[in-house]
Amino acid sequence: MLKKALALSEKERAVLASTLIESLDDTVDENPEAAWQEEILRRLEKVRSGKAKTTPWNDVRQKGRALLNGN
Repeated sequence: MLKKALALSEKERAVLASTLIESLDDTVDENPEAAWQEEILRRLEKVRSGKAKTTPWNDVRQKGRALLNGN
């Protein structure tokens, strides 16, 4: 069965993978946009209240470059 799946075209394998993943997930978010809006507002409130720890952009960029360079 695996050999047959691997013999499919890239597009066919992508569709198969997506279908298999969907078959494992019993929960479906009917309104993902609303869920993201709620999450954004929740995170924004944490930042505004001081409960969230923020990181300066220069630190994030420096860490990202270090990771990309294997440091």
